[in-house]
Amino acid sequence: MELILKQDVANLGFKEDIVTVKPGYGRNFLIPQGFATLATPSAKKILAENLKQRAHKEAKVIADAKALAETLKAIEIKISAKAGGEKLFGSVTNIDIAEALAKGGQEIDRKFITSGIVKRTGKYTATVRLHRDVFVELPYEIVAEK
Repeated sequence: MELILKQDVANLGFKEDIVTVKPGYGRNFLIPQGFATLATPSAKKILAENLKQRAHKEAKVIADAKALAETLKAIEIKISAKAGGEKLFGSVTNIDIAEALAKGGQEIDRKFITSGIVKRTGKYTATVRLHRDVFVELPYEIVAEK
């Protein structure tokens, strides 16, 4: 079953991608939730025309995302957490990284940050997706509270 995605779907595709999925997944989840529509021949033609018109605007969006990536690389992130030795009481997740970025002046939605769950102090890197083509590796450090 071919579908056109209306918005980004994790592990499937980005907005306005044409994807092939099993019929049950498309009919019972993607279409009722509003994540996708059927990829009929007329819908594909309309999509192709829209993508052609949007190509110019896309270049500016990518340039802005790359500029933001350079800004993010300049921010030094230190997250303090309660710890006993090197082991944390609790964990540090992408929510904590998003809050640290907000304190640094950059609002990034937490769902675009991939870091995993960290339970020890030290230096780590997180991946931030700013655009479907622009990813930035963001180094951060977890230190114990004093």
